[in-house]
Amino acid sequence: MKQILVINSSINGDKGHSAQLAQQFIAQLPQGGFKLDTLDLNATPIPHLEMAEMAAWMTPAEQRSSTQQQLAAISDDIIERIKAADVIIVGVPMYNFGVPSQLKALLDRVARAGITFKYTEQGPVGLLDDKPVVIFATRGGVYQGTGLDSQTPFLQTFFNFVGLKDLHFVYAEGLNMGTDAQQAALTAASARLAQISANIAA
Repeated sequence: MKQILVINSSINGDKGHSAQLAQQFIAQLPQGGFKLDTLDLNATPIPHLEMAEMAAWMTPAEQRSSTQQQLAAISDDIIERIKAADVIIVGVPMYNFGVPSQLKALLDRVARAGITFKYTEQGPVGLLDDKPVVIFATRGGVYQGTGLDSQTPFLQTFFNFVGLKDLHFVYAEGLNMGTDAQQAALTAASARLAQISANIAA
């Protein structure tokens, strides 16, 4: 049975377009063939990273104080859930030309030297086992392929950095540009996600 990790970062929760597309994707997978694990960053926010938490990571586990153990557990739990997943689904709305800050807070817990990546003489090497990562990028305007799309290169760079290279982007753009544009974008996204889900289920 496959394990699917869903990461939702919309401040609209399950009403957000990215979250709804993620659920549509899941609904098209073979029923009973997977176990679902969900990280809803709206319902359960993760605080922004602070130095005390990084210091906890760099302290040997047996030497951590109780406070440091609690701080290190935030990142440890996220990384273990990523490692356990066979497929990762990420809902990424665009807020002010970037990824949601709550998603950035989560990703800051994923990048751990010696755990999810390491530096070598040839450069950094990702340590996570590769697996499909499906990214639902929803935008009010149209930015794909332009210099204003900061999300795509950032997410590609980040996930590749930790070893996740099997990336699949599903874009739904122009969602705030009128009813017709929104419907066309969601229809195109539905067709794209159906193709990806069929490949993953195969």
